[in-house]
Amino acid sequence: MRNQLLDGVEGGYTRDFTQDGGPQAFIYDASENYQAAGIPLVVLAGKEYGSGSSRDWAAKGTTLLGVRAVIAESFERIHRSNLIGMGVIPLQFPAGQSADSLGLDGTESFAFTGITQLNDGTIPKTVHVVATPTDGSDKAPISFDADVRIDTPGEADYYRNGGILQYVLRSLV
Repeated sequence: MRNQLLDGVEGGYTRDFTQDGGPQAFIYDASENYQAAGIPLVVLAGKEYGSGSSRDWAAKGTTLLGVRAVIAESFERIHRSNLIGMGVIPLQFPAGQSADSLGLDGTESFAFTGITQLNDGTIPKTVHVVATPTDGSDKAPISFDADVRIDTPGEADYYRNGGILQYVLRSLV
């Protein structure tokens, strides 16, 4: 695994922007800080996100780290479904685009418009994403429409309920 927020560093590290200067930290420790601050996380990913993952545990780990959305160039089929089952929304960059081509570096703050349509029982084809730089520069926000990769009404039900476990529990009461 290679986190592009760090130069030449591989493994379970990232930058913790809840701390002054965004120092290098273990992913778990940074995740704890973000969760304590009430900041949900977004993963920016490349092609075939989730390939080689250990099936449902990879999505469980993602959720437990506080990730609420993954925006990827493409998804491994089963992992995409498992993300939904854990309450993480899979979004796909527009065809031919990536985090790099859009100028995203992972330090932005993300806002999404259109996800709440799922609450009305419809599956939106796209959501509007606005990535606002948080580095103190005067760079303009980056806007794009991402494809929603919730492909079936059943998946929409799982996501709407916060994941498959919550869906089943709500069905029992």
